[in-house]
Amino acid sequence: MLGIFGKKSDHPLADFKSAQQILDEVPKNDSLNAVQEITGWIESIVELADEFRLDHELAVLRIFDEAAQPHVRKLMRDYFTVQPLSKFQENRLWTVLNAFYTHSELAHHDILRRYRSGGRGASVIKSELAILGVRGITALSGRLKMSVARYALVEPAAWNHLSEFFAHAETHEYQHNAVPLYPGVVGNTSVAQEFGALLAWYGVSAGVLSPLQEHVTERLISYAGKGLRLDEQYNGNALFIFDLTQPTPPMRLAGDATVHPALRFLSVADALKLLGNLLKTLEKGVVPDDVSFCGATYEADLVREILRRLIDNLTQPLPTRRNPRRKINVNLKVANGFFKMLEQADIGLNFMSSGDGELWDVEDISATGFRSVVPVPRADGIKIGTLIGTKPENVQNWGAGIVRRLSRDDKNNLHIGVEVLSTQIVGVSLADRIISEDTESEIEVAMYLNRPADTSGEAWLLMKPNTFSPSHSMNMDMDGKTFLLLPLALVESGDDYDLARYRRMEQEGTAE
Repeated sequence: MLGIFGKKSDHPLADFKSAQQILDEVPKNDSLNAVQEITGWIESIVELADEFRLDHELAVLRIFDEAAQPHVRKLMRDYFTVQPLSKFQENRLWTVLNAFYTHSELAHHDILRRYRSGGRGASVIKSELAILGVRGITALSGRLKMSVARYALVEPAAWNHLSEFFAHAETHEYQHNAVPLYPGVVGNTSVAQEFGALLAWYGVSAGVLSPLQEHVTERLISYAGKGLRLDEQYNGNALFIFDLTQPTPPMRLAGDATVHPALRFLSVADALKLLGNLLKTLEKGVVPDDVSFCGATYEADLVREILRRLIDNLTQPLPTRRNPRRKINVNLKVANGFFKMLEQADIGLNFMSSGDGELWDVEDISATGFRSVVPVPRADGIKIGTLIGTKPENVQNWGAGIVRRLSRDDKNNLHIGVEVLSTQIVGVSLADRIISEDTESEIEVAMYLNRPADTSGEAWLLMKPNTFSPSHSMNMDMDGKTFLLLPLALVESGDDYDLARYRRMEQEGTAE
């Protein structure tokens, strides 16, 4: 049955045995080259599809897709690492993974398109539609994941394809059919489960999480996927909605939403129960074996913190803006990262220098944040969680903020949302109190966040990474005074900084 054509073709993919021989020659111990080669052949499948019966196209796609999966998982482990990749490594892995997921998704969608059009061999693959839809949505999820990793604009066609995969399954009532995802992947899934997982993951991840965080979040939602529920009728408890007739990224359900028959409502109550039980296990320092991270191993602490944030995002309403944003055009000097911020300080460490920095245009601003639109080449190194120093024009002081939102537009500009930590930072020197009592300890330079409205008696400090210790008090010299700092909490840590809270107590005498 397979390999039967209306006209003879001499392409190697036209014969199933020769296609299998091609696979046998793909390198087994070089995942990067293996995925590149397989991607090229999958692209050829689509280009030659009109010469193939649908059952042959699906059979050939299946063996190439399945052969690629162990290598793809290896590359995913290499890409989503705790330690930052070099630009060369990141670009090479991203390019290969993005190409694979894109062409795999397009190939699965092409088969669906031809099936809907009554292509030759359509009746033969009717029983395979559920697995076609599941793998098509999974490939689309990977495609979106790579876009989100670079905060890139998602092509509208991707949302159209997602709608078509699910709508066809729903219309022909196979959306809940349980099928295995891939050989070696434990458990079954369905079109509805993969559709719901993609909506939930994208809805909480896009533009607000680092690549590693969004990857772990996607894996956690996949783990709880069987607890996701889709409704055709209005459900006031739903978290996200998706429009099948005018597909766009999933949106949070608002009270004033206009309801129509093409809307699908995603609820997460049962998934939250599964995630809550998982959190209890992670709090014991154990990552269960049935939570799959594509073979990667992550520390329980890292997974736990990402899961806590995910649970918050799935349970709490969207935060309301506490301070109004004003449309304003301001030139802003920016220093990218902790050490660049230190370079802006003069010898007295008072952070009043007008030193050089990258110039950004601010388009709107409030007391707690601002948004800039910057050409991508001028935002090198900016990502979610990046610490930046800021100095508006005609302002003497440098401030500090952290990048919280990122997205690209169709002109390759990066829209950067920054949370303002403080509008004035002060250079201070720190010494470990225990060591400095007996010996001459090493002096650390840190940045004190001046927070005039804070009357709690706390000190918020930006320090070099791995400086904070919950068991070590510090001596701080600032403005000719000495303060005892008692550790309270590590608020956040980034690639090049710790943000920590201390109880501040002024000491008798002055700093020498």
